[in-house]
Amino acid sequence: MCNNDNDEFVKNPCEGDDTGKECDQLDEKNIQAIEDTGSVLTSRGDKVIHCLTIVGQIEGHYILPQNNKTTKYEHVIPLLVSIDEDPRIDGLLVILNTVGGDVEAGLAIAELIAGMHKPTVSIVLGGGHSIGIPLAVAAKHSFIARSASMTAHPVRSTGLTIGVPQTFEYYQRMQDRITNFVVENSRISREDYSALVMNTGELVMDVGTILDGQRAVDAGLIDEVGKLCDATDCLYRMIEENSK
Repeated sequence: MCNNDNDEFVKNPCEGDDTGKECDQLDEKNIQAIEDTGSVLTSRGDKVIHCLTIVGQIEGHYILPQNNKTTKYEHVIPLLVSIDEDPRIDGLLVILNTVGGDVEAGLAIAELIAGMHKPTVSIVLGGGHSIGIPLAVAAKHSFIARSASMTAHPVRSTGLTIGVPQTFEYYQRMQDRITNFVVENSRISREDYSALVMNTGELVMDVGTILDGQRAVDAGLIDEVGKLCDATDCLYRMIEENSK
């Protein structure tokens, strides 16, 4: 694991003439990409990957307060399309540290990741809570840091709730959408995931389950416990296999 003995570990994009100008332009583009979408391009040898970070709260149709760290779906959705269609990019690494957020925005991003042609790998660092679970399992292979955690819980609302049967039926259908996606993109069964979501014996003020890194793997949500180097090594292996 974490074998970095490849002499071509990082391709130097500044080789050749006018290196100073090219390096300055590359740095400016990467800095701007990090500021705009929390993403960056990197390479190993002649293989290029796009690293996308999903952090804070997933912002939906309403703008969250300025003091909230957010991932905006209107930035991420077109970015994912461009990554999948750009022939210069060979794979996608998704780094997650999110508390969750808007269900529909999160599912939209997760569906795009799951539907990409190119190799995709995700790694959960810190936390991948709530709608962060579908985002983590959407990649073709998923990792979680041993110190990270994931919280599975039912759909909830922060706004006005009308106490009629139709409201509870709507919440159930939304929960079914999440459950279906997680089950289809991981190794966990519907019964086991529903048991985690509806667990009443673990959280004092809530319903659900908190899983640390190893427990998330044992439950079948995540493929492996690992570090960043494991995730990048896995992605480059997938790229090599895909190119063959």
